[in-house]
Amino acid sequence: MNISWDADRYSEDFQFVHKYGEDVMELLHSPAGSRVVDLGCGNGNLTVKLAERGYNVTGIDDSEEMLETAKRKYSDIEFIKGNALDFKIEPCDAIFSNAVLHWIDKEKHQSLLNNIASNIKKGGEFVCEFGGYGCAERVHTALREIFEERGHKYRKNFYFPSIGEYGPLLENAGLRVKFACLFDRPTLQQGDNGLEGWIRMFNLAPFEGLGEEETRNIIDEACRRLKPVLCREGKWFVDYVRIRFRCIKL
Repeated sequence: MNISWDADRYSEDFQFVHKYGEDVMELLHSPAGSRVVDLGCGNGNLTVKLAERGYNVTGIDDSEEMLETAKRKYSDIEFIKGNALDFKIEPCDAIFSNAVLHWIDKEKHQSLLNNIASNIKKGGEFVCEFGGYGCAERVHTALREIFEERGHKYRKNFYFPSIGEYGPLLENAGLRVKFACLFDRPTLQQGDNGLEGWIRMFNLAPFEGLGEEETRNIIDEACRRLKPVLCREGKWFVDYVRIRFRCIKL
């Protein structure tokens, strides 16, 4: 994944990630007692919700920091270190993934989905939500413009596909798409400096090689330009677009 996590700050200031993820669980049709993997489990806050639904659940994540937090909070749940591209387990009944796949480079997604499918039993399901086409586009556009004005190249560190783009990749992996949805979800950020906090948590990769003073100046300018469109009554919203799929392993 294209990010290193501040696990404590993520857990404290970005709880909306797992709270929205609870809604994605409604797409799971597997009965209680099924073995379900939470792929990219992070701090375990959704993994425990899956367990509360009666699933035999395992959390998998590639971040040592996140796994340490998850194991500390939920010691009765199995958490293991693994990369979405190459993890291997005994085939399970379902794989669930929330807010993870957009962190993986576009060219790796067919291999990613092939690996996910290989870890699901025939007839099992894959349920996921991640950033979809147009996600946070106003933020990325503003940052790109400011970078270029300062003579820098802006690198967007995410993959946000459309349904038409991603559906064939799922099918090529032997996953039949049963449900697909792309929708806008403007997402509230915490605090008076919510947009700055979002950039510093999720989008610092483009700033690599820049000093802290220039980084702050760019972020401040982005906040100034975006305030009229993303700040309402003193509250910052990032213009999220989400994509959801439910698939069956053929």
